[in-house]
Amino acid sequence: MSGHSHFKTIMHKKGAADAKRSQIFSKLAKEITVAAKEGGIDFTTNPRLRTVIEKAREANMPADNIDRAIKKATGADAGQLEEILLEAYGSGGIAILIAAITDNKNRTLGELKQILQKNQGKMVEGGAVRWLFEQKGVATIDPANIKLLKKDELELQLIEAGAEDIRWSEETPEAYIEFTKLSALKEHLASQGIIAQTSVDWVPKERIEAADKDKEAAGKLFDALDEHDDVQDIYINI
Repeated sequence: MSGHSHFKTIMHKKGAADAKRSQIFSKLAKEITVAAKEGGIDFTTNPRLRTVIEKAREANMPADNIDRAIKKATGADAGQLEEILLEAYGSGGIAILIAAITDNKNRTLGELKQILQKNQGKMVEGGAVRWLFEQKGVATIDPANIKLLKKDELELQLIEAGAEDIRWSEETPEAYIEFTKLSALKEHLASQGIIAQTSVDWVPKERIEAADKDKEAAGKLFDALDEHDDVQDIYINI
């Protein structure tokens, strides 16, 4: 379970079942449509769309699916989609942000509230949790790079590329930077032969220690939330 983003953990599990892959593609399609609707269908002038398309390609989403999601942004039904960011607490006071895209906000709110209640969580008013996080650009380094460089060498490359902070999630390093500088960081790394998956995430300002029972409860909650078709990503502060 990643310290800041549950989606990337799910997306990169090897041997994911076809059903899970189909769900991931569906969620990515929504994100592509919303990005294209807000910033235009030209990914060369829409950095968010470019980032989402890169994420979709890294998930092996078929090109036809990507094209359809972009074209959908110009259709009438694209206007029904909206992004929402829900705030909640889990077992042991774990802070949670839930990013979702929905065509029916009231329905989604009701369903996610039920999921939280069934898994030792509760939804809270806007602002109660969000202040514990900040939006950052995140570059997750391809583990294959770790075999080519020693840990200190890799961290030095990341610092030279502009990383403000480096954290290790299990054996995978993640570099953090102001999200406006994310593209430049990725390009610099690529010039050094270092492949990175980039995203703009809600990152906790401070992380808390959680008891094993609370981590276990949080894991069950995240799995239940992830199964909901409208949930795009889940961020936590442990």
